[in-house]
Amino acid sequence: MACWAIGDVQGCWRSLESLLATIGFADSRDRLWFTGDLVNRGPESLEVLRWAAAHDGRITAVLGNHDLHLIAVHLGISRLRPRDTLDEVLEAPDAGELIAWLRARPLAHREGRHLLVHAGLLPRWTEDDALERSRHVSAALHDDRAGDLVHGLRYETTNLDPDVVARAHDAAVLTRLRVCTAEGVPALGFKGPPADAPAGHRPWFDHPHRRDPETRVVFGHWAALGGPHLLPGAIALDSGCVWGRSLTALRLDDDRIVQQATLEPPRRDG
Repeated sequence: MACWAIGDVQGCWRSLESLLATIGFADSRDRLWFTGDLVNRGPESLEVLRWAAAHDGRITAVLGNHDLHLIAVHLGISRLRPRDTLDEVLEAPDAGELIAWLRARPLAHREGRHLLVHAGLLPRWTEDDALERSRHVSAALHDDRAGDLVHGLRYETTNLDPDVVARAHDAAVLTRLRVCTAEGVPALGFKGPPADAPAGHRPWFDHPHRRDPETRVVFGHWAALGGPHLLPGAIALDSGCVWGRSLTALRLDDDRIVQQATLEPPRRDG
């Protein structure tokens, strides 16, 4: 049995299908980890979601920022953006079932020495902190706080319950973090490569005060990092499939890397 971790798919179904064939994935014996952002920007988010939900017993997927955006649009909290490719999902007859499956995904998952998240951890967080915060966010996504939670991710939160605000902040960190200050304050709007980070900021995984540095955090989200990278205490797997580069799988027991050049037309709109 093998367990493979796969970077951001973002609706690139043909690339995912080919990568799974290359690694010889068999759902009778193997398992897959996905770093989040199963959907959006690529052309076939519906096919990716349907496949993932059908293989629920063999995969572990954490939520990414694009997944949360789809949930927010479905709940009527956010609107589709010009570059979104989510219409087919939202209009599908099984949209409710698929988005319910997506809402049931965690934001962090741990097995052995590996911790799976979409984006990263604040330096002061231990892996136990990340898992506890993930559980609180998941609980909010499953009760009557779900609308307020996704609202708090994108809009002003002054009128929301303080607990919901805290959960929205945790969700934002786990799904959007790339760099933070020396004091551990995240710059959640930064999207570029590390060399372009604001003065005094550095990648979360390279922070001198990071807790649990021996834990291997498996993450995606940061295509501008130019992954895949095997870093000290971290594995970066977003290799920019939707931007015309490749989709990456890494076998967790021996770090074998397999890549599939993108089979979709690359996005050119940033």
